[in-house]
Amino acid sequence: MMAAPAITHAPTVREPRSLAERAYRQLVRLITRLELPPGSLIVEKELTLRLGIGRTPMREALQRLAIEGLVVHQPNRGMFVTDVTTSGVQSIYEFRSIIDASLARLAAQRATLEQTRQLLELHDRLVAASRAGNIDDYVELDRSFYGILAAAAQNDYLTEAVPRIFHLHLRLWFYISARRGDWQNVANAHAEMAGSVARAVAQRAPDDAQHAITSYIARRHQDLHDLLWQPVHGRSEP
Repeated sequence: MMAAPAITHAPTVREPRSLAERAYRQLVRLITRLELPPGSLIVEKELTLRLGIGRTPMREALQRLAIEGLVVHQPNRGMFVTDVTTSGVQSIYEFRSIIDASLARLAAQRATLEQTRQLLELHDRLVAASRAGNIDDYVELDRSFYGILAAAAQNDYLTEAVPRIFHLHLRLWFYISARRGDWQNVANAHAEMAGSVARAVAQRAPDDAQHAITSYIARRHQDLHDLLWQPVHGRSEP
């Protein structure tokens, strides 16, 4: 592994203010990192014991996740982690392309000098985290990157959509990494995109910012399409 400079200022993750928020964050982590696999049954009792959180906040968190599309309720069967399917992936990436393209374009037009500086710095730190093999820092830095990009776009409706699309694409990012067996190559490609977007924002080049992010999204969509059509245990998912 290549040596990398230490990340001296790790992203600050605020402590949740409620048990429901704590349950939500822990479930997001379990689902996005595939510890609760796609399509798996959610056993509420097991989760309350595993996370040390009561049934009421757990149910509140699950309702929130259902709204975001990470879990789904099937009548007479129970709650399941949303499966990864070609049709679902297409919908996510169509949604992501619209949201992220707008964020990048508007940020290139409206970002302050401080926001631009932060985006450029976050790109450098994403590269360093990938080289250091620090996946936890990488994820939080990426979350910060999208947060700054959303703030720079100065559109409240887009900003509200960012956490939802972030968690959806984060799970697919881990899915690609798991199937390929190497998260760092996927991370490097993502960091390269972040750098292109940050530089376009700095240059006040909205077309370049939009192209950098949409072309990256198209490549990840194609990666997932190819993976889902590969046989898995003797089958492929149409």
